[in-house]
Amino acid sequence: MEQAILDAKKALQFREVPVGAVVVLNGEIIGRGFNQRETLNDPTAHAEIIAIRAAAEHLGSWRLTNAKLYVTLEPCPMCAGAVVNARISSLIYGAADPKAGAVSSLMNLVQDERLNHRVEVTAGICQETCSQMLKDFFAELRNRKK
Repeated sequence: MEQAILDAKKALQFREVPVGAVVVLNGEIIGRGFNQRETLNDPTAHAEIIAIRAAAEHLGSWRLTNAKLYVTLEPCPMCAGAVVNARISSLIYGAADPKAGAVSSLMNLVQDERLNHRVEVTAGICQETCSQMLKDFFAELRNRKK
């Protein structure tokens, strides 16, 4: 999670929402990413999607079986869907997202029994650090708009 937090801090340098993600397989980081929606003008450029794409490229396969995804914020429906489709084994996240979270806050997409893959979930890792980064970012954004 510490590496995902470092990536979230990179997002701040680009005035992006501070979310970072890393994909780990056999103890090695094989993909990493941070939010780049504003920078790339791409609504799919979430930290998780970027990290999953990098991991798939690294392995030469879209199947990320036995991989773990660490992310600083609970994934949205798009990212939760990508986690399931990539066959990621475990999802570990920091802060809950009560407005868009698709793992526990609004729904639980990654463990839905109607889907062909389910993901082990661990929530709340470094929660305070992850949450505070987001709170500080949005407070600064509101102040800038005044």
